[in-house]
Amino acid sequence: MTDKVANGESPGAVRALVMSDVAALAGVSHQTVSRVINGHPNVAPQTRERVEAAIAQLGYRPNVAARALVTGSTRTIGLVTVKINQYGPAQTMLGLEEAARAAGYSVSVSILDHATARAMREAVDTFVAQRVDAIVALSTYDDAAQSLSALDPPVPLVAVQVGGDEVRPAVGVDQETGARLATRHLLELGHATVHHVAGPADSKEARVRIEGWRSELEAAGAPVPEPLRGDWTPSSGYAAGRELAARRRAGQDVTAVFLANDQMALGLLSALHQEGIEVPADVSVVGFDDLPESPYFTPPLTTVRQDFAELGRRGVALVLARLRGEELHPDAVPAPLLVRSSTGPAPVRAGSVQG
Repeated sequence: MTDKVANGESPGAVRALVMSDVAALAGVSHQTVSRVINGHPNVAPQTRERVEAAIAQLGYRPNVAARALVTGSTRTIGLVTVKINQYGPAQTMLGLEEAARAAGYSVSVSILDHATARAMREAVDTFVAQRVDAIVALSTYDDAAQSLSALDPPVPLVAVQVGGDEVRPAVGVDQETGARLATRHLLELGHATVHHVAGPADSKEARVRIEGWRSELEAAGAPVPEPLRGDWTPSSGYAAGRELAARRRAGQDVTAVFLANDQMALGLLSALHQEGIEVPADVSVVGFDDLPESPYFTPPLTTVRQDFAELGRRGVALVLARLRGEELHPDAVPAPLLVRSSTGPAPVRAGSVQG
């Protein structure tokens, strides 16, 4: 009788790979393989490479459940997010996943339709039951922040781009400076003032961009027009474009517009084109986000860039610091202005005298 039959295995059965198989092929101890798999720093680079090569050659996959029993860690981060259909949250989620993978962690995702207190609590409780090492909350809306403020899970919980006044560690983009740069650029081109198409009222990002726009106008002594309200979609930008065109026809000085995101800017460009208003000859336009498509708008869109990949990396760095018991207070991710063809000098008014 063969050993397999004696051990209760059927002839021809393939035994599952175990850590000792990797150790034997790499010529190291079982403990060394464990250190490599768990990202322990005290492993010589050559030894780590040999173990990783053996893992790749064998196609070995660690038993996460067994490893969790031994180490108390599943090497998993839970990510709860809201309204992932929008470009920013989707790209930030990808950045988080990429950074987590590079650090040796996997990401488990829970996508909520609405960030109610109950939905947020249930998502966090589910992650805790799954024994994740930490939880990241990703949203820009007030209800998410209010829900998170009432939670105190037994694992680190950090916020990325969450609206409201966070009482827990958080990372985000420097929204206000980005908005000020956009507004200043238009004022420096000679525009008397800058109109603004804002995002939803319950979005902290939208409110901070309004604050930056208004602060820059006030600092320059320029008039502060009543902002128009959008909902991040091209259709709301289109409606704002029609409204601004009507204001121009009524004699208002509308020569420059700063929109709270690029998708609304796309809709506004379409509306202005249909109204026979040329960009930037008649009206200069600036967006926010720097969508991959923005350089290919007609004309290419001047915009403020959000580095969502960097935001994800900083979010993971904050998580890892918390897991190590360290205090980390990362700076806001910069939001630079990218100047393209949708902005230009203010048009010369009829009757004005050029020097």
